[in-house]
Amino acid sequence: SPTGKRALLTARGDIYTVPLKDGSTRNLTRSSGAKEATALWSPKGDTIAYLSDADRTWKLVLTDQAGAVTNEFGLGEDDYSLLDWASDGSTILYTDNHLTVWTIDLKNGDKTEVFTNERRAGQTAVFSPDGKWIAYTKARANFFNDVFLFERASGQHTRVTDGMSHAANPVFSRDGAYLYFGASTNAGPTSVGLDMSTQERPRRFGLYAAVLAADGKSPLLPKTGDEQSTPEKPKSETSNGDGGDEAGSDAKIDIIGLQDRVVALPVAERFYTNLSVAADGSLLFVDNPQAGGSIETNGRPPQTGELMRFDFEEKKAKSAMADVSDFALSADGKTIIVRKPGNKLVTADVGKQLKAKPLSTADVKAFINPREEWAQIFDEAWRVEKQYFYDPNMHGLDWDAIYRKYQPLVAHVATRTELNRLIVDMISELQVGHNRAGRGDLYADKPVSIGLLGASLRLDQNRYRFDRIFTGENWNPFLSAPLAAPGIGVNAGDFIHAVNGAPVNGDVNIYSHFVGTVGKQVTLSVSSTGDAADARDVVVEPIANDFQLRRWAWVENNRKQIDEASGGKVGYVYLPNTAGGGFTYFNRMFFAQSDRPAMIIDERMNGGGQAANYITDILAREYLSGWKDRDGLTFNTPGGGVFGPKVMLIDQDAGSGGDFLPYSFRRMGIGTLIGKRTWGGLIGISANPPLIDGGFVTVPYFRFYTPDGEWRVENEGVAPDIDVMLDPRLVNAGRDTQLERALEEVKKQLEAHEPIKRPAAPAFPTELGG
Repeated sequence: SPTGKRALLTARGDIYTVPLKDGSTRNLTRSSGAKEATALWSPKGDTIAYLSDADRTWKLVLTDQAGAVTNEFGLGEDDYSLLDWASDGSTILYTDNHLTVWTIDLKNGDKTEVFTNERRAGQTAVFSPDGKWIAYTKARANFFNDVFLFERASGQHTRVTDGMSHAANPVFSRDGAYLYFGASTNAGPTSVGLDMSTQERPRRFGLYAAVLAADGKSPLLPKTGDEQSTPEKPKSETSNGDGGDEAGSDAKIDIIGLQDRVVALPVAERFYTNLSVAADGSLLFVDNPQAGGSIETNGRPPQTGELMRFDFEEKKAKSAMADVSDFALSADGKTIIVRKPGNKLVTADVGKQLKAKPLSTADVKAFINPREEWAQIFDEAWRVEKQYFYDPNMHGLDWDAIYRKYQPLVAHVATRTELNRLIVDMISELQVGHNRAGRGDLYADKPVSIGLLGASLRLDQNRYRFDRIFTGENWNPFLSAPLAAPGIGVNAGDFIHAVNGAPVNGDVNIYSHFVGTVGKQVTLSVSSTGDAADARDVVVEPIANDFQLRRWAWVENNRKQIDEASGGKVGYVYLPNTAGGGFTYFNRMFFAQSDRPAMIIDERMNGGGQAANYITDILAREYLSGWKDRDGLTFNTPGGGVFGPKVMLIDQDAGSGGDFLPYSFRRMGIGTLIGKRTWGGLIGISANPPLIDGGFVTVPYFRFYTPDGEWRVENEGVAPDIDVMLDPRLVNAGRDTQLERALEEVKKQLEAHEPIKRPAAPAFPTELGG
């Protein structure tokens, strides 16, 4: 709220206000049959605004602090989000799902289009302190954002940035003298998030201040130490775009020469977001973690950053709070609410030091009528398909007729699981991949963790033995192998006689002894002879999941098999997906084997992710030169390249990004595809909102087409050049028929392939200039 007495929350489709100190929690809407979302508190404090789909089309609702409705305005069938509220309380900024930002006059409901974005890059727009201007970012065709100013009275748009950087997060100072924003000059390689080449590329933003008035002064001018001829005016405590303007100061903006009045703040270039201005004039923002992760985290970086505070008196940025996901300021700029990991909320008084106080959400509760909620969820699932499906014509289907066909069945749904099934049946009429529904408020027993040893066991005369022990190859820092540490002394073939002193044999499932043991010490009694008298005790710490250990063992077995069978001439790289995990696998395996003349790329069971242009760019590298130094050592440009034959293994379980990779592998003429036709799912998902109970519908929002202007691969897959079935009988015998055929093919191509890379330099020149 404007002075930080209450927090405004949305949860389970309802709107709540929660006291920071005095009072009780209020549910303002209490509607299990409607979705209310994106609430804003008026800077004047008397009114709350939110969006509601109670009539199954969105409307803007205004209420008093107790939730009594004072006005409503219809918006339409599109999807909407509220952005900002003018300080005088007269106007709200909002955006639709078609990239247009609007204002709505709260007296008469008149709507005015402000601008439409050229790219989907997130809609950022804020009012100036006096409400006469709007600062916003607009994405251009090159995927870079520029900061613009819009004068509401004249309708004039002015670009503030120079078009040579990616700008973000504009926010006015509270006295209207400055416009702060971030800008990055290295964001180009990360601008299209679909591309795998964006992995592990940092984004570095500088922070800037535009001096809005022609006679204004830089906020960084040095202190002279001179006496003031007139008393200094007290610092303004008026609001920026986050809230109101109690003092009513005007933003004096002179357009001419504005680009020449931009100054850089003295901060390190980092990935900054969420710029806001506090009551004391300091600039608050989040320093976010950069890209990069491990196979274990699928390449995802940490999800929280650090709240920073730039003090214009000290001209320095310092940490104000750690582990911050998001934050918002009260309209007066004196109170902050912060989202921390696990959706934990804390508040603090804004100052040089922030002392976090937990915000109790214990009373944020709702009484849910499941049938009313299910009806809303079904209607929204139908609606978001219509709003976000890549083809506005819905593949020629009468989508209203589809609703009439399936909606009567909602009355017969008995569980949330059945509702998901009904939604899936409905959206399957569109006959495309990536179109699915799931989760929600499903019944589930509390799971019980079972500790695993990272080993395969077998029964031998009713006694358990270690059949195979998985080590993770020991040097993988992201894999924990309980039995691999030096000193454990357990080997394949050893017998297990007891777990924590309890005897074990084939009459009882041995894993019943590992309930709740994940990460805890467990004592195993083992012997190599099978005689309990020879048993020795070892202490291990079981893990929750050994999938990565087993997969890496399979990968390494394939690599070693190919290396041995080819005499070290053929490398092997496995790609589990085309996201962070696949990026990590590729970099680890490819460059370590880039001295091989040929390569097998295995993308079977590839789970997809991004468009793997990074991988195909490296695989398609052309040998450009060799170099020889004074000591006779040679090297090549490009350095990490395999310039001989390449084949790729594909199968029916590789899809999405796992479809695009073999498509592009073939399109670029990199090599031969071997195996079975891929899944066939090159249609993308993004943008659509979650359902109110935590469920989801993933609506295909964009679809692949070829440079030849053809819709391909979706529902088709990518066919191999050499069709090979994986024989399950031979697999059980330890053979991989597809891998064997790939090796046969690449060896044949290697024999017929004239080497491109020269292993030795030519003879030295014998004449000057030679």
